[in-house]
Amino acid sequence: MMNMLLVVICGGFVLFLAARTYPFIISRVFEPDDSRPTPATEFADENDYVASPSAVVFAHHFASIAGAGPIIGPIIALAYGWGPAWIWIVIGGIFYGAVHDMSAMFVSLREGGKTIAEVARRTLGTSGCVLFLLLLLIVISVVNAIFLKMSASALQSAYPLEALGLGDAQTLLRTRTEGGVVKGIIGGIATTSVIVMTIAAPVLGWLIHRKRVRTGRVFMAAGIIGVGGVVLGFFMPVSLSMNAWTWTLIVYLFFASWLPVWLIIQPRDFMNVQVLYGGVLLLVAGTIVAGMSGDGGGSSAMQIPFSRMMEGSQEKGPIWPIMFITIACGAISGFHSLVATGTTIKQIGRESDCRRIGYNAMIFESFLALLVLTAVASQMPFSEYQRTVEHAGGWILTFAIGCGRLFANLGIPLAIGSVLGILIIEGFLVTTLDTSIRLTRYLVEELSAQVFGEPKAATSPSRTIARRIVSTLVAIGLMMIFVLSPQAEKALWPFFGAGNQLIGALTLTTVSVWLLQRGKRAWFTLIPAAGMVVTAIAALMYIVHQKYAGDADNRIVLICAGGVLLMLAMGFVIVATLRMWAAVRRSAKAT
Repeated sequence: MMNMLLVVICGGFVLFLAARTYPFIISRVFEPDDSRPTPATEFADENDYVASPSAVVFAHHFASIAGAGPIIGPIIALAYGWGPAWIWIVIGGIFYGAVHDMSAMFVSLREGGKTIAEVARRTLGTSGCVLFLLLLLIVISVVNAIFLKMSASALQSAYPLEALGLGDAQTLLRTRTEGGVVKGIIGGIATTSVIVMTIAAPVLGWLIHRKRVRTGRVFMAAGIIGVGGVVLGFFMPVSLSMNAWTWTLIVYLFFASWLPVWLIIQPRDFMNVQVLYGGVLLLVAGTIVAGMSGDGGGSSAMQIPFSRMMEGSQEKGPIWPIMFITIACGAISGFHSLVATGTTIKQIGRESDCRRIGYNAMIFESFLALLVLTAVASQMPFSEYQRTVEHAGGWILTFAIGCGRLFANLGIPLAIGSVLGILIIEGFLVTTLDTSIRLTRYLVEELSAQVFGEPKAATSPSRTIARRIVSTLVAIGLMMIFVLSPQAEKALWPFFGAGNQLIGALTLTTVSVWLLQRGKRAWFTLIPAAGMVVTAIAALMYIVHQKYAGDADNRIVLICAGGVLLMLAMGFVIVATLRMWAAVRRSAKAT
């Protein structure tokens, strides 16, 4: 059995080498120049366009893109063995995901901070833009629904004391009994942490953007608040029901969507990302210590098989395309283009930050996916993994147990390590959800502009705020269609994976057309675009036909949404292909 440290070192080295070379090569096409003003400085409005320090923007971007995907995706993909998942995470992250994120950000930069949908309008015309907007709204509404369900579930979560390495006499966690099983309430700890950071967010935002406090001091303050909220949660956990948390989160999302980005979302992400950075450091440290034990067994070796392609294909679906869309954000995520061109580009103060943030944040996320893959595959025999992952809340519990056993190598008690694992994934969930709703608001406003025309430039501030509030209500309403339909998270995840990769494929297609129309090289986006278009459409067809059709009464919403997505995608590809062909012909005539 292969040593876990070797698995991480090999993957990490390849990712690091790629980050130091590949983006510098392909970014030359976009000709970054730090002397030019960025959209954040040119259109500064102290609401959406807010130029910020690179570290603050990276924190917002990483916290927003690194949701549940790089944790849950690799865990599910272990059904195919750790080898195929490892290969796709590394190759996909370098040549697909990071290229997708960086190129979308650069194109948005060149188009004045416009979203990828608006870039599609300028590149593919109104028809291409409307097709893209409708597709984006369906997929992001599913993303919002699944993250809302998972966030509400996680914030009131309870797990068997035995699985957390605790006895009935423990005093670390509050407990409740379900079905005769005593469970420790972990969600209350995260609840306290979320409340503390949300209350502190406006203060931190004021320090960053009104008092211009140095980044180092802000880092320190954010770290103290973030860690302090977690510690306080152990002593003062707040317990709410899942239904109460669902509606509480909806109220929070309503305000976070239209209030200035510097007031809630950005500082909250900056605080929460300190906890997430700490979680990644713990995963790295645990991997090093466990791997250095070098005994070839136990916690130092990969216990899940290298390959289970045949068995996994029978259990989850064919390795292609299902494994590729299951890993999701660990390799490529279309959602990232919405963040990159929706909120991140409006905060970037230097053009070169598009390369640093766009490419490197995705590489960091792929590295996180590798750490998760290794932690679970090395700490759990396959039989235990299979038992645990199939239970309700099994994805999160599998990660928690893997973290607990890995962190035990650092001298952290198993119970506390497992709790920390759950807090890590809960942190990723909530920071993605608020940004996602804000992005949905942008998409609603863009679709409205296409259908009803652009609002007058001289619109009063009160009318502008009213328009944002109405768009927010529409965004929340679209999310609630999927929240209120009888879909469990495990039914939504494959749809999310296929739809998410479809957005990535169409984003790469849009960028490719944009480059070709300007006579620039586009091979680095065209190749992954072609691969992902075929993969995403094949996956969506398989999921709708094989997984949902047999339970049509309970899956009717997803079946209809899947059918609409397929039609929109086909139409978009036809429009993009015609535009590409026209651009190539013009280029050929010019030479």
